[in-house]
Amino acid sequence: MTYDTNNIFARILRGEIPCKKVYEDDQVLAFHDIAPHAPVHVLVIPKGAYINQADFGARASADEIAALYRAVAKIATDLGLHETGFRTIANTGLNGGQEVPHFHVHILGGGALGPMLSKKLV
Repeated sequence: MTYDTNNIFARILRGEIPCKKVYEDDQVLAFHDIAPHAPVHVLVIPKGAYINQADFGARASADEIAALYRAVAKIATDLGLHETGFRTIANTGLNGGQEVPHFHVHILGGGALGPMLSKKLV
Protein backbone atom coordinates (compact mmCIF):
# COMPACT_ATOMS: atom_id res chain seq x y z
CA MET A 1 0.00 0.00 0.00
CA THR A 2 1.28 3.46 -0.92
CA TYR A 3 0.82 6.48 1.31
CA ASP A 4 -1.98 8.75 0.05
CA THR A 5 -0.64 12.32 0.19
CA ASN A 6 -4.19 13.67 -0.13
CA ASN A 7 -5.65 11.96 2.93
CA ILE A 8 -7.33 14.34 5.37
CA PHE A 9 -4.51 14.20 7.94
CA ALA A 10 -1.87 14.96 5.31
CA ARG A 11 -3.98 17.95 4.28
CA ILE A 12 -4.28 19.08 7.91
CA LEU A 13 -0.49 18.80 8.29
CA ARG A 14 -0.05 21.01 5.19
CA GLY A 15 -2.47 23.59 6.62
CA GLU A 16 -5.07 23.05 3.89
CA ILE A 17 -7.72 22.02 6.43
CA PRO A 18 -7.99 23.65 9.85
CA CYS A 19 -7.97 21.74 13.11
CA LYS A 20 -8.53 22.52 16.77
CA LYS A 21 -4.93 21.98 17.85
CA VAL A 22 -4.13 20.53 21.26
CA TYR A 23 -0.38 19.94 20.89
CA GLU A 24 2.38 20.31 18.32
CA ASP A 25 6.11 19.78 18.18
CA ASP A 26 8.58 18.99 15.38
CA GLN A 27 7.36 15.41 14.97
CA VAL A 28 3.76 15.27 16.23
CA LEU A 29 0.45 17.09 15.83
CA ALA A 30 -2.58 16.50 18.05
CA PHE A 31 -6.07 17.90 17.63
CA HIS A 32 -9.67 17.36 18.71
CA ASP A 33 -11.64 14.82 16.67
CA ILE A 34 -14.45 16.49 14.70
CA ALA A 35 -16.81 13.59 15.52
CA PRO A 36 -15.94 12.74 19.14
CA HIS A 37 -16.86 9.38 20.67
CA ALA A 38 -16.16 10.53 24.25
CA PRO A 39 -16.21 13.82 26.18
CA VAL A 40 -12.50 14.12 25.33
CA HIS A 41 -11.42 12.70 21.96
CA VAL A 42 -8.03 13.78 20.63
CA LEU A 43 -6.15 12.45 17.61
CA VAL A 44 -2.36 12.27 17.79
CA ILE A 45 -0.53 11.91 14.47
CA PRO A 46 3.10 11.74 13.46
CA LYS A 47 4.16 14.36 10.94
CA GLY A 48 5.84 11.66 8.84
CA ALA A 49 3.99 9.81 6.07
CA TYR A 50 3.02 6.53 7.76
CA ILE A 51 -0.04 4.55 6.69
CA ASN A 52 -0.79 2.68 9.91
CA GLN A 53 0.74 1.40 13.14
CA ALA A 54 2.50 -1.50 11.39
CA ASP A 55 4.08 0.90 8.89
CA PHE A 56 5.03 3.34 11.68
CA GLY A 57 6.62 0.58 13.76
CA ALA A 58 8.56 -0.75 10.79
CA ARG A 59 9.84 2.52 9.29
CA ALA A 60 9.76 5.30 11.89
CA SER A 61 12.94 6.27 13.69
CA ALA A 62 13.32 5.62 17.40
CA ASP A 63 13.04 9.39 17.94
CA GLU A 64 9.71 9.56 16.04
CA ILE A 65 8.27 6.63 17.98
CA ALA A 66 9.36 8.09 21.32
CA ALA A 67 8.02 11.54 20.36
CA LEU A 68 4.59 10.18 19.50
CA TYR A 69 4.15 8.18 22.71
CA ARG A 70 5.61 10.94 24.88
CA ALA A 71 3.12 13.32 23.27
CA VAL A 72 0.25 10.94 24.06
CA ALA A 73 1.31 10.86 27.73
CA LYS A 74 1.76 14.64 27.91
CA ILE A 75 -1.60 15.36 26.27
CA ALA A 76 -3.45 12.95 28.58
CA THR A 77 -1.78 14.58 31.58
CA ASP A 78 -2.40 18.13 30.33
CA LEU A 79 -6.09 17.32 29.77
CA GLY A 80 -6.38 15.86 33.29
CA LEU A 81 -7.15 12.35 32.04
CA HIS A 82 -4.31 10.54 33.81
CA GLU A 83 -6.07 10.73 37.19
CA THR A 84 -9.41 9.17 36.19
CA GLY A 85 -8.22 7.09 33.26
CA PHE A 86 -8.29 7.16 29.51
CA ARG A 87 -8.08 4.85 26.52
CA THR A 88 -5.74 4.94 23.55
CA ILE A 89 -6.72 3.25 20.30
CA ALA A 90 -4.77 2.84 17.07
CA ASN A 91 -6.98 1.23 14.44
CA THR A 92 -5.09 -0.54 11.66
CA GLY A 93 -6.56 -1.69 8.36
CA LEU A 94 -10.11 -2.47 7.27
CA ASN A 95 -10.88 -5.07 9.95
CA GLY A 96 -9.32 -2.83 12.60
CA GLY A 97 -11.67 0.01 11.71
CA GLN A 98 -9.08 2.42 10.33
CA GLU A 99 -10.81 5.21 8.40
CA VAL A 100 -7.92 7.54 7.54
CA PRO A 101 -4.80 5.98 5.96
CA HIS A 102 -2.37 8.00 8.10
CA PHE A 103 -1.23 6.45 11.38
CA HIS A 104 -2.97 8.03 14.33
CA VAL A 105 -3.72 7.35 17.97
CA HIS A 106 -7.06 8.24 19.53
CA ILE A 107 -7.02 9.47 23.13
CA LEU A 108 -10.47 9.01 24.68
CA GLY A 109 -11.52 10.02 28.18
CA GLY A 110 -13.51 12.38 30.30
CA GLY A 111 -15.98 9.73 31.48
CA ALA A 112 -16.60 6.00 31.77
CA LEU A 113 -15.82 4.47 28.37
CA GLY A 114 -17.59 1.14 28.75
CA PRO A 115 -16.42 -2.16 27.29
CA MET A 116 -13.37 -2.47 25.07
CA LEU A 117 -15.51 -3.47 22.06
CA SER A 118 -19.17 -2.72 21.52
CA LYS A 119 -19.85 -6.42 20.94
CA LYS A 120 -18.03 -9.68 21.46
CA LEU A 121 -16.62 -11.11 18.24
CA VAL A 122 -15.96 -14.65 19.43
